[in-house]
Amino acid sequence: MPYRRLPNTDTARIAALEKAVSMEHVYGVNEQAASYKTLNEARVLLRRFKNAVEQFRFCYTSQAEANRQYQTHLKTARLYISHFIQVLNLAVVRNEVRKEHKLFYGLEPDDFTVPELTSEKHIIVWGERLIDGERERLSHGGAPIYNPTIAKVKVHYDIFKDAYGEQQNYKLNTTRAQSGLDALRSEVDSLILDLWNQVEAYYATLPPDIRISRCQAYGIIYYYRSGEKKPEND
Repeated sequence: MPYRRLPNTDTARIAALEKAVSMEHVYGVNEQAASYKTLNEARVLLRRFKNAVEQFRFCYTSQAEANRQYQTHLKTARLYISHFIQVLNLAVVRNEVRKEHKLFYGLEPDDFTVPELTSEKHIIVWGERLIDGERERLSHGGAPIYNPTIAKVKVHYDIFKDAYGEQQNYKLNTTRAQSGLDALRSEVDSLILDLWNQVEAYYATLPPDIRISRCQAYGIIYYYRSGEKKPEND
């Protein structure tokens, strides 16, 4: 005998509910294999679930599309911050900047390596440090760093920071939509299980081939084991 399996994708869940609800137009109220209460719950839950799926897909797609532009801003900000530090270090080597003035930027005077800039948090920290540090050093009579100037660094840093804030909002919206969808999935699975149990119980006395066909009409999904013969009308 074939065995049933509950839907394991959102598309399959929606299809199962739609099939069950559609049977209201096939049979009269007294001929339904599932209770009116259950079918009404299925109709309401189907609408809610489809809305939740659409909302999640919209949020996820919006985040993905925005992320492509965001990655460009991140890469550019990282590049300018890295170059500024390298130019500053070269100025110290040429004795154009006193090495102790590197402390204004949070940089060790005798360390000429570029600090880690792999994450967004690193970019945020070092962007702020360079902007504040250059301002402090100039207030002590220092000459501006050029190619890139701190103004150029700040432009790309500010663009990145705005994009970072927007991206966090996109992620938050997607997370909220995902949580709402996850909660509904559990509700949908419970309802489908109850509905399928009612349908199978209603048709339990029919011959196997007819029973399976009637149950499938309500959206129940059956799988046949290897070597098991399917009915011709299945």
